[in-house]
Amino acid sequence: SCRELGSVDGSSFSSPTHSPLNEARAQRPTSFSVVVAIDFGTTSSGYAFSFSNDPEAIHMMRKWEGGDPGVANQKTPTSLLLTPEGAFHSFGYTARDYYHDLDPEEARDWLYFEKFKMKIHSTSDLTMKTELEAVNGKKVQALEVFAHALRFFKQHAVQLKDQCPSLQEKDAIRWVITVPAIWKQPAKQFMREAAYKAGLVPPANPEQLLIALEPEAASIYCRKLRLNQLIDLSCKPLANGLAPELSIDSSFRQAREQLRRSRHSRTFLVESGVGELWSEMQAGDRYIVADCGGGTVDLTVHQIEQPQGTLKELYKASGGPYGAVGVDLAFETLLGQIFGEDFIATFKAKRPAAWVDLTIAFEARKRAAAPFRANPLNVSLPFSFIDFYRRHRGQNVETALKRSSVNFVKWSSQGMLRMSSEAMNDLFQPTVSQIIRHIDELLEKPDVKGIKFLFLVGGFAESAMLQHAVQSAFGSLCRVIIPQDVGLTILKGAVLFGLDPTIVRVRRSPLTYGVGVLNKFVEGKHPQEKLLVKEGKNWCTDIFEKFVSVDQSVALGEVVQRSYCPARVGQRKIIINIYCCATDDVVYITDPGVRKCGTISLELEELDEPRCPKSRRREIRASMQFGDTELKVAAMDVRTSKTVRAAIDFLSN
Repeated sequence: SCRELGSVDGSSFSSPTHSPLNEARAQRPTSFSVVVAIDFGTTSSGYAFSFSNDPEAIHMMRKWEGGDPGVANQKTPTSLLLTPEGAFHSFGYTARDYYHDLDPEEARDWLYFEKFKMKIHSTSDLTMKTELEAVNGKKVQALEVFAHALRFFKQHAVQLKDQCPSLQEKDAIRWVITVPAIWKQPAKQFMREAAYKAGLVPPANPEQLLIALEPEAASIYCRKLRLNQLIDLSCKPLANGLAPELSIDSSFRQAREQLRRSRHSRTFLVESGVGELWSEMQAGDRYIVADCGGGTVDLTVHQIEQPQGTLKELYKASGGPYGAVGVDLAFETLLGQIFGEDFIATFKAKRPAAWVDLTIAFEARKRAAAPFRANPLNVSLPFSFIDFYRRHRGQNVETALKRSSVNFVKWSSQGMLRMSSEAMNDLFQPTVSQIIRHIDELLEKPDVKGIKFLFLVGGFAESAMLQHAVQSAFGSLCRVIIPQDVGLTILKGAVLFGLDPTIVRVRRSPLTYGVGVLNKFVEGKHPQEKLLVKEGKNWCTDIFEKFVSVDQSVALGEVVQRSYCPARVGQRKIIINIYCCATDDVVYITDPGVRKCGTISLELEELDEPRCPKSRRREIRASMQFGDTELKVAAMDVRTSKTVRAAIDFLSN
C-alpha cells in the first residue's frame, strides 16, 4: 500500500516504506584542536576554551576592561553599541561606558542594544528579517545585531593562536553557542544563522558549530564538582525555623574572595572522571538543574545511566521568561508609579544614557538584596534624572515621593531612593514565585519522582533572595546545591559539551512533529469533508503522520526514516511541510493547535537517462534525527545510493 504525502502540500509523493526508529551510524568525530564556547546570556556573556589534548583545563577569557566594582568580571554585559551609521563600535563594558559618556544629544543618534536575547524567545514568528529596537527606538535586523556580538567573541577568541601556534584557523576550532533549552527550533536555527553571518564557521561545515542547551551544559559541569566547589544549602543548620541567611552570605563571600584571588590565573581544572558528589550517586539517580538566568528560567531533569556515564533526560525542558530581568521590570514599574509612566517613557527616550546609568545603579543594589536584611538599600538617581524631573514636572523628586501612594520607598538626603527591605522583596516576589511554581509543577510530574538533588545555576542563582525561596520550598524534598562560581557553570559545561557532545544520550522531544499524508478513506471513520477522489480511488486528506511524539524519549543517533517518490519524472526539488503540535492526540494537520513549523527540502540531481528507465519511480530516503540539540535531516537516492542535498528550515514560514 503506497501512501501519498498530502496533496495539500501542492504536490504528492508516495511513501512506500515506513521504518521505525533505528540507529544511524555513529558520526565520525571531526578533528579539531580547540573548543571555544560562547555563553551568550541575556544580561552578560563570556567565552571559555579548552584544547582537545588537555581537556581537563578550561581557560576562561581574560578579565574584561572596565568591569564593575564588586562583580567578578569573567563575563561582560551583553551590550552592543553601533555608530549612528549602523557600524560596529564596541561590545560589553566598553560599549556601555562609551555610550554612557556620550553627550546626551549625540547619544540619541547612536544605536545601543542590551538584553536583546529575550526578543528571540518572545517573537512567535521569528524570521531572518525580524528587527530589534535600540534604546533610542531605531530598528536594526536582529540577525545583524547577533552577528555583531558573535563576531566580537570570534575576534577575541581567535587570538588563542598566540597561546597555541599550531592552531591553523580553518577547521581547528569547534565552536559551541549556548541557548535556553526551552527555545524552539526557529530560535536555535536563528543563532546558527547569526554564527554563519559572523563568520564563525562556513555554512558548508555545520558540524563545526554545536548549539548547547544551557541547563544541559550546567548538568554536564555539575558531574565534575568536588565537594569544596559547591554550597549545599540543605546543610545549613536551621535556627528557630529559619536558615541563618548570614552563613550563606558569608560562605558566598569566601567563595567570591577565592574567585578574586584566582581571577588572574584564568585556568580552571576539572576532574578527569567525575567529581566527589557524583561518586556518591548511583545509576538511576535523578536530579533537576534549574538554570535561572537573566532572561529565562530553564528546567531540565536528568538521570544518570551509569556512574561514569551518560545522562538521560526524563522530561521535556520546561520553564519560561522568568529571569532576573523581571526584577528590573518591576523596578521600572515602581518608578512609573512614583514619577508617572509617561515621564519614565520620556526620560528613557530623551536621556537614554542616563537611563542605562540608573539601571546599573539598581543592578548593584539588586545583587545586595537578601531576605532578612534589616537596613534599607539606597539606589542613587543620576543627577540628570532629578534635573529632568524638575524641568518636566515643575516639582522636586522628593515631592513626588511624598505624594505617591508607594509605601516603603523614601527619599534620602544624599539624593537616593531609599528602599526598605519590604520594597525590595516586592520587586523580587513575582519573578521568584513564578520560578518556585515552575519547579513545583515539574516535581508533580510522574516521570520526575524521587529527585535526589536540585542544582541551582545561572546568574540569578547568585541572589540570596532566590536561594532562600528555593531552599524553603524544596529543601525538605531534595538537597539544594549551588556550584561556587555559579554564574560560570554554564560556560564551563558548554566547553565540556564541545569536547564530548555524546554525554547526553537520550533527550525528550519538546513537541509532536509530523507531516500531512493521504490514507485510504474509511466510511464512518473519516469525515466527509476530508474525502478526495483520485483516479477512481477514495483518499482521506490531511492525516497527521507522526515522526515523533511530544515528550517521547529519543536517543542520540536514532533516526526516523521515510521514503518519498517525486510526483513527476524530472522533478528537481521535493518540498515537505513539517507540522508540529504541543499535544500527542492529533489526527489531522487541520486540528486546533497544529501549525506548519518548517520545511524539508530535497534537491535532486538529474539522472543519466539511458541507465535509468523512466518506468521505475525514483525513491528518495530521508532520515531525520530528533535526539540532538537541533533537528537534523539527511537523504539519499535509493537507486544510486548517492547523497541528496537535504535541508530543514524553521525560519522562512
